[in-house]
Amino acid sequence: MINELSLIFLFFLILGTLVQFWFAIRQKNHVRQHQNAVPSAFAEKLSLEEHQKAAAYTLTKTSFSQKMLIIDAIIIFLWTLGGGLEILDQVWRSLKWSELWTGVAVFVSFGLLTTLIDLPSDIYSTFRIEAQFGFNRTTPSLFVTDLVKSLLLGLIIGVPFIALVLWLMNNAGEFWWLYVWVVWFGFSLLMMWAYPTFIAPLFNKFQPIENEELKQAIEDLLQRNGFASKGIFVMDGSKRSGHGNAYFTGFGNNKRIVFYDTLLEGLNTDEVIAVLAHELGHFKRKHIQKRMFSMAAMSLAGLALLGWLMQQDWFYSGLGVSQPSNYIALLLFILVLPVFTFFLNPIIAWFSRKHEFEADDFAAEQTNPLNLIQALVKLYKENANTLTPDPLYSAFYDSHPPAPVRIAHLSDKLDTVTS
Repeated sequence: MINELSLIFLFFLILGTLVQFWFAIRQKNHVRQHQNAVPSAFAEKLSLEEHQKAAAYTLTKTSFSQKMLIIDAIIIFLWTLGGGLEILDQVWRSLKWSELWTGVAVFVSFGLLTTLIDLPSDIYSTFRIEAQFGFNRTTPSLFVTDLVKSLLLGLIIGVPFIALVLWLMNNAGEFWWLYVWVVWFGFSLLMMWAYPTFIAPLFNKFQPIENEELKQAIEDLLQRNGFASKGIFVMDGSKRSGHGNAYFTGFGNNKRIVFYDTLLEGLNTDEVIAVLAHELGHFKRKHIQKRMFSMAAMSLAGLALLGWLMQQDWFYSGLGVSQPSNYIALLLFILVLPVFTFFLNPIIAWFSRKHEFEADDFAAEQTNPLNLIQALVKLYKENANTLTPDPLYSAFYDSHPPAPVRIAHLSDKLDTVTS
């Protein structure tokens, strides 16, 4: 049944898709216009061939994302107004199970179908685009193994969690959303704590760092900043991709420092320490806590909104579902929320870029800024990141500042050090 919500939903779905498509066109045009000349700030650091590889990689990925924008919009429409969720719901209702286990079955089958629908694009991205530019190292057997592991892990962890959430929705009364929020927040903290020890090792090998010089330099950096961790590890990221990275993982006393082996291959000790100092800056400037609490606040507001929406018949009928239920309300909400919150993206991206600048500032206080500049240039080159993104595209999407802006910011710090 078409109602006002149906029209509003279609409007935002079409508008969001068109806006993103337009941003992609801007990005491609801007990258093409600058692909034949290395930006002056990088002229002595990157060759024209490397710059053009990054441009070609960006153009290929952006073109693919444009196709996926259209496909994703069609899929969302088919799940909602196209009757997909309605059919799925009626199939499971026909078995006459309890509402709780019918809801669990709907969620599990939706997740499996979504994975199946996304599989062709995942395969194309991995074995066509990433392979074309020399980044893919995933074998077909490893791809299948990862997929099976992910599905099994999702079932083992996800089924009890969604069952508990649906039970609370059915039995916790008017303020069920508050209890669900407490469970969700606690579950998120538990996963942050458990991930490095129990989940990540299912997919990758983590070896203690063997380079004694680097290990000592890392320990010195951590000690003077009062940061305790459960260890410094090297991850075999090279078995899946040529991209390099480093990150902190874990929560509380279970924090770990992880370097991709591909990153350590390309950086010297001073550059690795500079990258680590940047990551440490996120902790010292409390970015992790800020993101956690902002997510907690937004999820609480979202669940409260859902608590009201699920009592409105037009919420279900306007999105293609004939029989109201707690589980279908939750699934509908999760599915359509990104359509309405898409335009919050530039605000979220702005805060993320602000945090990146602050982390760079911290790194510049701990090490010579030149080391971080050199490390970033190498990472831009090795990962084929474009140095010339469209400014408007970057402002809307990018969680990190554009390369020229970031390097210029660090260069100002370098001038301060040398003056």
